Amino acid sequence: MGGTVQTDIDPRSLIGRKAFDRDGAKIGTVDEVYLDDETGEPEWAAVRTGLFSRDAFVPLEPSEVVDDTLRVPYERALIKDAPDFGVGRHLSPEQELQLYHHYGLALPTAGSPPATGAASGPAGTSVPERADEGLGTVNGSGS
Repeated sequence: MGGTVQTDIDPRSLIGRKAFDRDGAKIGTVDEVYLDDETGEPEWAAVRTGLFSRDAFVPLEPSEVVDDTLRVPYERALIKDAPDFGVGRHLSPEQELQLYHHYGLALPTAGSPPATGAASGPAGTSVPERADEGLGTVNGSGS
């Protein structure tokens, strides 16, 4: 049974899952999960695409976990063309804003005014850390 990725899911359980686009084409494997700095909720996944060994950031909010796979409701071409910020680092608010725009997503409004520029964009997303060190990115290597 599938469902939208919720805050009650353990981000570590997404690591290593195969990811598929809206048409069922394989995108790659979830490599890291990025948590929102303010809420600690899983917000983005870095998917190892195999295209030049690159990771593509995909939003978790509209995605679903179905039969042990991550289903991302976007075309593979759009995912492949997502901004490349590298993995293993903190996503700045500006980078996160670029991802929201790339996927045509509404900006989160959790108590803050809508973004009108980079300075008022969404909160950044945490830098990768080990799962036992609190909030941050959960990655599949060495955990």
